Amino acid sequence: MKVISYGAAKTVTGSAHMLILDDKKILIDCGLFQGVDEEKSEELGFDPKEVDAVLLTHAHIDHCGRIPMLIKNGFKGKIYCTNPTYELSRLMLLDTAKVMLENYKSHMRRFQRGSIKEMPSEPLYDEDDVFEALEHFEPIFSYNKTYDVLGAKVTPKDAGHILGSCFYEIEYKDKRIVFSGDLGNKGKPIVRDFSLPSKANVVYVESTYGDRLHKSFDQSKEELKEIIKNTIKHGNVLIPSYALERTQDILYVLREFYEEGSLPKCKIFLDSPLAIGVTKVFLRNKEYFRKETYDIMQKEDPFSLPYLTMVRDVEESKQINDIQEGAIIIAGSGMLSGGRILHHIRHHAYKEQNAIVFVGYQPHGTLGRRILEKQNPVFVMGEPINIRAKIYTVNGFSSHADQSELIEWVNAANPEKICLIHGEEDKMLVLKDKLANKNVYIPSRKEVIDV
Repeated sequence: MKVISYGAAKTVTGSAHMLILDDKKILIDCGLFQGVDEEKSEELGFDPKEVDAVLLTHAHIDHCGRIPMLIKNGFKGKIYCTNPTYELSRLMLLDTAKVMLENYKSHMRRFQRGSIKEMPSEPLYDEDDVFEALEHFEPIFSYNKTYDVLGAKVTPKDAGHILGSCFYEIEYKDKRIVFSGDLGNKGKPIVRDFSLPSKANVVYVESTYGDRLHKSFDQSKEELKEIIKNTIKHGNVLIPSYALERTQDILYVLREFYEEGSLPKCKIFLDSPLAIGVTKVFLRNKEYFRKETYDIMQKEDPFSLPYLTMVRDVEESKQINDIQEGAIIIAGSGMLSGGRILHHIRHHAYKEQNAIVFVGYQPHGTLGRRILEKQNPVFVMGEPINIRAKIYTVNGFSSHADQSELIEWVNAANPEKICLIHGEEDKMLVLKDKLANKNVYIPSRKEVIDV
């Protein structure tokens, strides 16, 4: 067995790991690069015609976002995953194709006006490419069952990251290798905690938060509650949120606050058609929820409360910006790389009475990271904005395991070799130091690793 990482090697995004089994090739994930690495998405780095199958760990776009490029360039095989991953990937890929086209048209207009000098590149794929790619999906996987894929024994297990997310144990001949995908942060309200892997020879493990420990989810809920209470009387709370998982966690918690009487009277806007669609997928797949939330669903919608307005219409979205106080605005994208949140940032972030609450990871090169680093001014939709709103990071909402959870997961496999992926290199080095008694390696992009 050999492994070649074509993405997420010494960086967080662009997940794509080729497992070579004699004359067969299995690709684990095929995601878009984001942030400073965004341009790397234009090149797959391998010939899709030579790939025999894909194992998709979950539906985040940095894990599934280049799949239409595979099919567009000649991949003929199957893409194996769980049913929620298929349903969510469909939404995420169609939304990505739409955003790519909108960005292309916007940049082309600026090019034609002469405000930018370089002609924009055409979108990597369009909606037709997505629909063709969806024909290759085989959403047959269930947790803890073993499947034959090209002569390898593949066992998906619950990664506890988002709805339907997997890590894969793969046995071939006398070796077992484990690919973590992304591992979840324990104690979240919807998905179950991650399962532990079996004994393995080699483990490929994510390291997004390999350098730190999260606050507990309960601590983070209290922190969010205080931010809302301190802001809502005189201003608005902006929450840039990933449409998938993070938004549902926030809605769940806001409903809890309302029911316990600790949520101030306010208006809550979920300004994201994608997040609204994702929430419907969650409600159709409740068997993947942790038991407490599953039980709630037998009586009520765990993501709904009286103050909440679901916003689909663009004009209705624009009207939200007329509200000067008393609103919680949840909108994508979580990294401020696009989406309706940019309009709300432009209208509210220069006011001291408002708050921006980050509840997810902000990679290098993103607007979110620049705001966190207190760079001023920042450019929002081409305009310079001085950020005067209060900035908060509530990291217990993260859907990624922290350092202690990563170590717990790795130790369960007791591998002969650990390869760190999905992380910035400085964070990988911290985790490597914590795993000092293990054989730890950090692969480079396109480096061939013998298993």
